[in-house]
Amino acid sequence: MSPTDPLPLLAGALERARESRCGIAAPSDSYPWLTIDDAYAVQLSVVHARIEAGAVIRGYKVGLTSKAMQSQFGIDQPDFGHLLDDMFLPDSQPITAADYLQPRVEPEIAFVMSHELSGPVDVEQAEAAVDHVLPCLELIDSRIENWRVKLVDTIADNAAAAGVILGARPAKLSQLDLAAVSCHIEAGSYHDHGLGSAVMGSPINAVVWLANTLGARGVSFAPGDVILAGALTAAKPVSAGDRVTATFSGLGSVSALLV
Repeated sequence: MSPTDPLPLLAGALERARESRCGIAAPSDSYPWLTIDDAYAVQLSVVHARIEAGAVIRGYKVGLTSKAMQSQFGIDQPDFGHLLDDMFLPDSQPITAADYLQPRVEPEIAFVMSHELSGPVDVEQAEAAVDHVLPCLELIDSRIENWRVKLVDTIADNAAAAGVILGARPAKLSQLDLAAVSCHIEAGSYHDHGLGSAVMGSPINAVVWLANTLGARGVSFAPGDVILAGALTAAKPVSAGDRVTATFSGLGSVSALLV
């Protein structure tokens, strides 16, 4: 990191952008030497500030796991972010679009952990730690102007985490072939399709990647943690008046209504 430590400045600017819903310039423009470790340090600073204000960590998300999402943002590797309790929103209930800067919605498979899991782990160990999975819509929102982000920018911005809408139909892993789960997402005339295999070959591989990545940082999954494995399709920009519904084979559907 540079002798002039930008961590407090960047963390404060990102949190103010979230609160004011006014985007900021990409951190990588002002600090072109910013590393991935620097960016995660900024993310943690923002998360810790929100915890001090009363928020609680309820899980984690993996972002940029599919080719569709990597192509959409011009980034070639996954990242992760923290899910806080105030990000969880009820299925099919109104969501105030004005609470966000430039929201987008993406369909995902959410994993709910049955017990602690700490990397390094393999697929078998990760599967054994999963209680059930749920259909999910993730609301992502960049605090950086016009979504003009590089990898370090989105990492610093908590991987664009903003909202989580979970469906009501849980399924055990034994009931599913995760790679073969199909998804259809629609919002008005917009339609898209995806498969679980778009997420690193299978969404469970994203869970393994995250457990191992967090494990190297001394962090474990806790019982009840919700893990979002990444989008099955590209993200859909949304605004007031949009209803987005994602339907998954074997998992049912989940909806978001923006007002």
